[in-house]
Amino acid sequence: MDKKEHWENVFATKTEKEVSWYQEYPQTSVDFFKTLQLPLDSEIIDVGGGDSYFIDALLALGYTNLTLLDISGNAIARIKKRLGDKAKFVTFIESDILDFNPAKKYLFWHDRACFHFLTETVQIEKYADIVDKALDKGGRIFIGAFSTEGPKKCSGLDIKQYSMESLRFVFEKEFQLEGCFIENHKTPFDTVQNFIFCGFERKKITKEPTLK
Repeated sequence: MDKKEHWENVFATKTEKEVSWYQEYPQTSVDFFKTLQLPLDSEIIDVGGGDSYFIDALLALGYTNLTLLDISGNAIARIKKRLGDKAKFVTFIESDILDFNPAKKYLFWHDRACFHFLTETVQIEKYADIVDKALDKGGRIFIGAFSTEGPKKCSGLDIKQYSMESLRFVFEKEFQLEGCFIENHKTPFDTVQNFIFCGFERKKITKEPTLK
């Protein structure tokens, strides 16, 4: 079973509360996002959005230029149904993140629990290149992945664990690390998954002094 088949099967056979990443409300992501005080017309993308309620929270805050990317058409169909009329404020992209070719520039890139499924160096480097292409000047990243104390598998798939330094290393060419923190996520099955969350800002371009 390839990646797409795997995730189509997950979202076809499991309810939102039968997957470990379920959150009734994405408090951590929303709290970080609010600190940025981005304009309401900002272009925002949620990568691997699946059944996440992050898009719902952004809509409730008044944001309307939203994009949700997920590899699973079943996941997208589910969130469209849940959003109802509000889905018109969201651009839905059915794609493997590694096949994503951004058609616009975003100011905020959100990824909770998608990135850590990329386990090969070439995949991780390609992801970083896509983020670079997708984010505008002043662009920000908020990314959540399993920490070095977290699970080694999720949904039956291998994942890559991260520390602050290893996450910083992935994005350091174009982005400045703003900070990281560790958090335990309680799953619907009463187990605990240890996450690391890090925020990044695009580095400002400094002009070389001109010689006179």
